[in-house]
Amino acid sequence: MISSVLIANRGEIARRIIRTARRMGIRSIAVFSDADAEAPFVAEADEAICIGPAPARESYLAMDKILAAARTSGAAAIHPGYGFLSEQADFAAAVIDAGLVWVGPKPDAIRAMGLKDAAKALMAKAGVATTPGYHGADQAEARLEAEAEAIGYPVLIKAVAGGGGKGMRKVERAGDFPAALAACRREAMAAFGDDRVLLERYVARPRHIEVQIFGDGFGNVVHLFERDCSVQRRHQKVIEEAPAPGMDETVRAAICEAAVKAGRAVDYEGAGTIEFIADGSEGLRADRIWFMEMNTRLQVEHPVTEAITGLDLVEWQLRVAAGEKLPLAQSEITRTGHAIEARLYAETPETGFLPSIGRIAHLRLPTQQLRVDSAVEAGTEVTPYYDPMIAKLIAHAATREMAVGRLATACEAVEIWPVNTNAAFLARALRDPVFGAGGVDTGFIPAHMAALCTAAVPSDGVLAAAAMARLEAAKMPAAWRGFRLNAPPSLLVRLQREGVVHEIGPASPPGRAPNVVAMGDELVVFDQGHAFAFRDVTATPGMADAGGGDGTMMSPMPGHILSVAVAEGERVAKGAALVVMEAMKMELTLSAPFDGVVTGLVARLGARVAEGVVLCRIEADTARSAPVQDQ
Repeated sequence: MISSVLIANRGEIARRIIRTARRMGIRSIAVFSDADAEAPFVAEADEAICIGPAPARESYLAMDKILAAARTSGAAAIHPGYGFLSEQADFAAAVIDAGLVWVGPKPDAIRAMGLKDAAKALMAKAGVATTPGYHGADQAEARLEAEAEAIGYPVLIKAVAGGGGKGMRKVERAGDFPAALAACRREAMAAFGDDRVLLERYVARPRHIEVQIFGDGFGNVVHLFERDCSVQRRHQKVIEEAPAPGMDETVRAAICEAAVKAGRAVDYEGAGTIEFIADGSEGLRADRIWFMEMNTRLQVEHPVTEAITGLDLVEWQLRVAAGEKLPLAQSEITRTGHAIEARLYAETPETGFLPSIGRIAHLRLPTQQLRVDSAVEAGTEVTPYYDPMIAKLIAHAATREMAVGRLATACEAVEIWPVNTNAAFLARALRDPVFGAGGVDTGFIPAHMAALCTAAVPSDGVLAAAAMARLEAAKMPAAWRGFRLNAPPSLLVRLQREGVVHEIGPASPPGRAPNVVAMGDELVVFDQGHAFAFRDVTATPGMADAGGGDGTMMSPMPGHILSVAVAEGERVAKGAALVVMEAMKMELTLSAPFDGVVTGLVARLGARVAEGVVLCRIEADTARSAPVQDQ
């Protein structure tokens, strides 16, 4: 068995690998950037080595620094986790050439499956059905436009390299193709250093179903059943479950057999995932499921497979890398019950899922009947440098209904402050009747966006809880038993939130008692996944709404300017694109909030900006000029 392993990753997956390594008696070595010096995974590893500044390209993506850390620490093996260098064939080869054990597939297998076009050609040759589309080498814009016409709109443009939704666009009509292609190429080059794309027929009601496979060095390849990962936002998975809802044993056998066939086609070793796209318009049918791509690594959603099989996939990875045979044969792998995972992100769903950064002052994650794989603890800082996922919540129960209900309750119990999270969004999604019936596809979130991303409004129960906490801190008078909103002025408590003052007076107690935490000069009430912060302004009555919507366009987070689409003094219509930013690996378009004129334009192409910087203003266009008559 391997004596020590260096984990070339961070966050919750680093902690996950450390746990298994410790149970197996393997020494764990963490590498970390300056931004992660105080992160939990650094303290939990047996040894930790700093490998550079916060930007990933100067630390977690710096192959030479990671190999140097392995030499310094005397590591016997390197586990890449997922993301970063996990699917870089050159890194895998460099690890092996350095005399270290690579915990992953052979470099040749990574290369074979790393480029989507080549992988599809290989799968077609192996007899695995692939999505109709164009995977050719000719990348001329005219050729791609012609191929899109031949496929028929809508089409999907996808980066040949990488994954995670980067470099991917759905195009509805021919006129939108050039701009979408340019955006895909720009994203792909920034994320993967390769701007080549392929085209696929867009499936009307697509479901994203994947199969976990494992191979060893003795020619054995098995599957560990399927997962459904259809609930996505911006092409990134949010909720994953196993088994896939609505899949019968005949279809399951067909898709799992195809996945094993795909693994054998590249002599696969270690953990891998074969991803399929299914047309769910007529239920799940074997002849309507196509190979999409392969991830040659462990997946973020691997805990749901562990839950239904009772297996430790990281242990399997380490044993296979050490030269052992797979621990079980296909006939010995069974599944029990239903498991579902939700990704808890530091983000604000009602503002387009923009990441939220800052130091977590208060953290309480549910643990009853739940597995929690967390990247953070109270005091951890969420930085703008990496993916904003802060934890995974996993529920396992005898039935899907029980597992979904358990996870929804857990999401409603999340308490994090002052960083924003998607906890309430997740709870709403899990309690949606369509989701409950298993009728989801990749369009579920966009179709239900209004209901899922409604801005939080404090209920009477939330206001009552905040007022009670304020009075308890000030030795509440005996007359107070509950609260109402129309009490005499002498008995009012005034609490301000986001510029709005709420006046609360004595009444009957609320039916529900949300948790309240004092944070500095604020009272934070946690309720159903939301966090409401109030300031006590009882002594300063009559405060008015703080207002807003004045046309000031500010950078929503740190990033750099990709393009400026307007000029000083230009008239713009509501919704017109003004500035495009790149922040935390995403493109963000700032649009005009109403018809108006651009003033105070300071945004400059290529400039780096901090959060909250004013980029321009839009002055309301109250008097458009009359049209000029032809002479």
